[in-house]
Amino acid sequence: MRAKTQNKKYRIMSIDPYLQPFYKDITLRMQRNADTLQKLLGEQADLSSFANGYLYYGFHRTETGWVFREWAPGADSVHLIGDFNGWNRENHPLTRLEGGNWEIVLEGENALSHGQRVKLQITRGAQRFDRIPSYILHTEQVKEEQNQFTGVIWAPPRPFAWTDGGYGKRKVSPLFIYESHVGMAQEREGIGTYREFADFNLPRIQSLGYNTVQLMAIMEHPYYASFGYQVTNFFAASSWFGTPDDLKYLINKAHERGMYVLLDVVHSHASANVGEGLNLFDGTEDQYFFAGDRGNHPAWGSKVFNYGKHEVIHFLLSNLKFWLDVYHFDGFRFDGVTSMIYQDHGLGTAFTDYSQYFGLNTNVDAITYLQLANELIHAVNPFAVTIAEDMSGMPGMCIPVRSGGIGFDYRLSMGVPDYWIKLLKDVPDDRWDMFQLWYEMTTRRPQEKNVGYCESHDQALVGDKTIIFRMADAEMYTGMDKAYHSFTIDRAIALHKMIRFITLTLGSEAYLNFMGNEFGHPEWIDFPREGNGWSFKYARRQWSLADNGYLKYQWLQQFDVAMLKFARKYRVLNKTDVVNLWIDQERKLLAFAKGGLIYVFNFNPTYSPTDFFVPAHITGAGRYQAIFSTDKVDFGGQDRVSEKYIYYTQQKPNKGLGFEIYIPCRTAIVFKNVGE
Repeated sequence: MRAKTQNKKYRIMSIDPYLQPFYKDITLRMQRNADTLQKLLGEQADLSSFANGYLYYGFHRTETGWVFREWAPGADSVHLIGDFNGWNRENHPLTRLEGGNWEIVLEGENALSHGQRVKLQITRGAQRFDRIPSYILHTEQVKEEQNQFTGVIWAPPRPFAWTDGGYGKRKVSPLFIYESHVGMAQEREGIGTYREFADFNLPRIQSLGYNTVQLMAIMEHPYYASFGYQVTNFFAASSWFGTPDDLKYLINKAHERGMYVLLDVVHSHASANVGEGLNLFDGTEDQYFFAGDRGNHPAWGSKVFNYGKHEVIHFLLSNLKFWLDVYHFDGFRFDGVTSMIYQDHGLGTAFTDYSQYFGLNTNVDAITYLQLANELIHAVNPFAVTIAEDMSGMPGMCIPVRSGGIGFDYRLSMGVPDYWIKLLKDVPDDRWDMFQLWYEMTTRRPQEKNVGYCESHDQALVGDKTIIFRMADAEMYTGMDKAYHSFTIDRAIALHKMIRFITLTLGSEAYLNFMGNEFGHPEWIDFPREGNGWSFKYARRQWSLADNGYLKYQWLQQFDVAMLKFARKYRVLNKTDVVNLWIDQERKLLAFAKGGLIYVFNFNPTYSPTDFFVPAHITGAGRYQAIFSTDKVDFGGQDRVSEKYIYYTQQKPNKGLGFEIYIPCRTAIVFKNVGE
């Protein structure tokens, strides 16, 4: 049992002094956390043992046969139906247990079989309806009923043979994350599979320099075009891409390569589908969700979990442990955290001052759940990674729970891609504000780590534009031949590189890229739907564009590889000693020191100074050489920066210690002190 929290000072208050006026709110959160843990665990159990719902519910072999259990407190009766009994609705009733639980014991090893289709028939009053078991491990689409799914017993005679002996005993750091969607990861017009991704995409991703794969759309979702964000079956690996063992094959292969695999977990809401998912599962609105309007997400058309209900906490925590334990995931990117932690789901709130993070609009139950989730994940696997998708900037999101925080390891820098989009969309190049750029790249919550990124899947969807497409637009289709040159494409390539480089070097403790964006994939993402004739043309990645050697996409890919190699060599993401050396608003120049290196960016569209004085008072006197440049010919540049030339520091009146350089327009250069 945890101690009471009254009058306890939490470290978060000293980390962020702006939280001092909200001491009572922080204390309330921590008290709620302690009270909830005590009620859930009592005096004996630990959080990891508590989150074992998947070992109790669902289908399990016994010494003499099978047992199946379900939680359906609102049901009057429950029957198991399926292939095993010819879909007879009367022969296999479940017995009601305490706490709304139901159970059936089937004697005989062959009473049930791996691969059999099953459902539950639930009766409530005069209503009778079918549901897929809530802890089902696999589903499949019913061929004779379009867009209808059924549960499938997954209990193969030979369990998957893992060969990743180091799982849970190693740490991948820093994180270079390749955000991926298995189905659209292949070039053909169709749906890719887990095994194709493992055999084709993983080697490619690793060769590019990424060490972490973040998988989207893994939890079962009947509507393919939902991008995996309308989950129906939380314990089932999506059947769109293969079987549970196929997903294990993928993760096992990644671990053999020393790579992390993160799950894009959706606990912020659930599909409103009735029949396949949790909505009205036992005939009641409030089994998992809030009743009435509060249980409906106003923007997403989905269902909102009641995070204050202990059975819901048990379900969701068990779900997290399940993915760690059964599938060996190395952590989670939590989707929609903003929607979870505010009663209004963060819709229409600008979050311009600290008072908006506290008060009646804050969903303290959701914050408690997230604290418990982070504590559980790190208890099961101390090396696991958790990332919060929170656009509100909630203070303490990545501060340990024991210090008064919510406990995530990283937060997504969601303001950065928004900043780049607004800049490219609304501001001419010669009016970019260098002070604002510095602010956007360097502003962090104190002692909280960020995943920096220029664009993710969000910016690649139909209705939005990727960075390259926003700059090149229609000329992407005619101007990417290496033999062709135009102002539009030259600008797009130059800025594509610079935007990525400054985001990684200045705006990140971890870095994320959505697959294909590293080489400026030209197509948006548009999943098959009625409006496009159910076409897969825009739901795939055309890797050949970067590989065929004739197109400029190759230059961008080669730059991305070199950028990550540079970042690994100089441990850029681990360095926190950033010092602003120079900002020239008029000429669009920016220089900073970090990790003993000097970074100079010239965002000017036309001005290329031959005598820019680089301050070196931080990195010291000596000889300097350029060790990285975005202007290399291999990256589509003009090779105007020599990496052999030696720059000698000198003292100048009114300028101090430094050296003069030539820096071409729309170019970034990194300098290193190579000694006397």
